[in-house]
Amino acid sequence: MIHKRTSLLAFVATTSLFLNASLAMADDPLDQGTQPPPTDASGNADGQDISATAGGVVFDRTKNGKGSTAGPVAATGNWTPPACWYAPKYSPAQFKKYVEPIWAAESTGSQWDLEQRKRYVDGEPYKDFNMDKAGKGYWWDSYVNDARIGEPGALACDKPTFWVDKGTPPPADVPEAVTPEILAHLAYAEIRVPDTEIELAPKAKTKVNLPTWAWLDKAEFKPVSVTASVPALNIEATTTATPVSLEIEPGTKDATLHPASGECPINNGSVGTPYTKGSADRIPPCGLTYLRSSGDGMYKLQATITWEINWTGTGTPGGDLPDGTFGTTQDITVQEIQAINR
Repeated sequence: MIHKRTSLLAFVATTSLFLNASLAMADDPLDQGTQPPPTDASGNADGQDISATAGGVVFDRTKNGKGSTAGPVAATGNWTPPACWYAPKYSPAQFKKYVEPIWAAESTGSQWDLEQRKRYVDGEPYKDFNMDKAGKGYWWDSYVNDARIGEPGALACDKPTFWVDKGTPPPADVPEAVTPEILAHLAYAEIRVPDTEIELAPKAKTKVNLPTWAWLDKAEFKPVSVTASVPALNIEATTTATPVSLEIEPGTKDATLHPASGECPINNGSVGTPYTKGSADRIPPCGLTYLRSSGDGMYKLQATITWEINWTGTGTPGGDLPDGTFGTTQDITVQEIQAINR
C-alpha cells in the first residue's frame, strides 16, 4: 500500500482490477506458511521477486502446545503484541503491478496520483519503481496484526512504501521496522499452552478437614515454543514458554492452602506429589484443606500455571518477556464428614 488513504480508497473502488492472488496474500502477514515460491511478473520462479511467504512473518508452531484444550497465555502487566510493523512486501515488478491499476482507475484523484507517480516513477526520489534494482532489494510496506485490527495502534504504520537495499538496514526513522525482537513479540502471541486441570485426591468430592492432594502430570507440562521469521531478511526469533509454578485458589475463604502461599513450584515439569494409599492424613506438598462444606453447591477451584517467557533471535541472545499465565476452573464438592477411609 502506498499510503493509508490510497489503500483504503483503492480497495473499495478497484478491488477487481488489482487484487491478484499473490498480492492479496501479501497483505495477510499472519497466515502465510504454505504460499507458493516467489515469481516474477511473468510467473517465473526466478527468485528475484518477493512472495507473501518471503515478505510477511512465517510461524513455525511445530513445538507449540497442542490439543483442543490448549490456549494462549495471558501476559502479566500491560504487554501486548505489536499492532503493526514494516517488512519487505514487493519486488519492483510486483509493486508496479500493484499500483498502476490504482492510478489507472483514478479513484484517488488526479493530484494524488500525480504525486505518487513523481515519487515512484519520475525520480522524486525513486525512478521507474527501481526496476533497475530487481533482485537487489525490496519495497517495504506496513503489515497489521490481525488480532489488533481496529485498534488505534494498527494505524501507526502509515509511512509511504519505501525501498531498502539488501544488506542495508531500514531508515532510522522507522522504529516499527521488523527486527528479531519484534518477531519474538509476535511469536509470543502465538504461544499455546496445555490445559491446567490438576489431578486431585480425593477427586471431585472431598471432606471437610481432610487434606486434598494436588499434582500435575510431568508429561503434560514442558516448555513450548514458536519461531517467527522473515525469510527475505534471513532473520528469526524463537519465543519459549516454560512452566514455573502452579497457583491454587480454592474458591472460598474457608480453606487452608499447602503451602500457605498457594503456589506450588514446578520441578522438572512436575508439580506436587501424586497421592499414594495410606497418605490420607498427611499434609500434601501441594494441595489444600477445605474447612467448611460446600452445602448443596460446589466450590470453584482454580488452578493457574505461570509460564516464564524468554526469547532468542538472529544475532542476539534475546532476553526475558513478561511472564504469562493460563488457568482453568474445576468444580469441587466438599462434604461435612470429618474423615473417610481411602
